[in-house]
Amino acid sequence: MLRGRLGLETARVAHADRHGVIWLDRGNLLVGDGCLRFVTAGGALEPGDYQIPHQTLSTILLGPGSTVSHDALRLLARHGTGLAVVGTDGVRCYTAPPLGPDRSDWARQQARLWSDEKQRLQVARQMYAWRLGEVLPHRSIEVLRGIEGGRMKESYRLTAQRFGVKWKGRRYDRQNPGAADPPNQAINHAATAVESAAAIAVACTSTLPQLGFIHEDSDQSFVLDIADLYRTSVALPVAFAAAKEMETNHGDTIDRIVRRRASRMFRKEKLIPKMIDRIKALFEKPVSP
Repeated sequence: MLRGRLGLETARVAHADRHGVIWLDRGNLLVGDGCLRFVTAGGALEPGDYQIPHQTLSTILLGPGSTVSHDALRLLARHGTGLAVVGTDGVRCYTAPPLGPDRSDWARQQARLWSDEKQRLQVARQMYAWRLGEVLPHRSIEVLRGIEGGRMKESYRLTAQRFGVKWKGRRYDRQNPGAADPPNQAINHAATAVESAAAIAVACTSTLPQLGFIHEDSDQSFVLDIADLYRTSVALPVAFAAAKEMETNHGDTIDRIVRRRASRMFRKEKLIPKMIDRIKALFEKPVSP
């Protein structure tokens, strides 16, 4: 009676032969006539009823204003296609990691590098080199963190100056985040947005969020590592631009302003694909001693 239903009899396509991700928003993801369909009133796609080639995709990113049916989830699970529910342009990641590609080489290489103390330090040095624009000679993670911390203080000052925002220093009370001034609140919200984009990139590559090379304690340590690569180039400009806008825009909250600006920046910079490429660059080739 269910012969052919949901395409369960068709062969699955290996992830190596699939495309990457597709973005869908403001519509309904459902199954019709055994095919995955997306009916939208207009958003990332023009209004219409689209057939989604799920067997040739690794991950579907489902944005705001969308719903997904039970049959659609069953179809995606059957064919190993990941589904992540995200905020506008990836400024939030609301779901657990998708099923991931049918390969474990990046995760295994990550685990190998992480488990070797010397190799772990080399990866950390590579990430600092990307962030700071130079390869530092130091071979102590504590020294590298100290140097990075000092440079970040200067980055805060210079970015605030660039956007004409008064800056009194980085201050944040975890117990009372709303007590911070608008620039500090904006930095917190921008950091959250960039971390969400990094979580999507880590999920799409099936790497291990717990195994960070700079961050250590969080179960999202590697996500934080990737997010920090874009702290100066993305998070701070978004934050200080939002803080400046807040001076004259009293109708919106700082969180809403940051999200809008982060969304535009992510789209313009193609941030999530860049993060995915960075992860691949870390793990596709052996790290030199």
